[in-house]
Amino acid sequence: MDKQGQEMFLNFILHRVQEGKEDEAKEILTENFRKQAEGTFSQEDIQEFIPKMISLLKPDKLEEVQAVVKQFSGDFGNK
Repeated sequence: MDKQGQEMFLNFILHRVQEGKEDEAKEILTENFRKQAEGTFSQEDIQEFIPKMISLLKPDKLEEVQAVVKQFSGDFGNK
């Protein structure tokens, strides 16, 4: 995912997290983006990312975000 894609993904997620959880979500995403840039981002990272993000999301946004993350992780698996 390029920088523009990362920024779009970050903004998408941040608009769907619970009030007061934005900084935590941003930190998790920024760490994942750093690992992607280094080439160390793994399927294990995706598996850790999902439950962390679920706990931060607004319950009514969970399904929408899961669909996007599934698409993102599917793209990751094809590289």
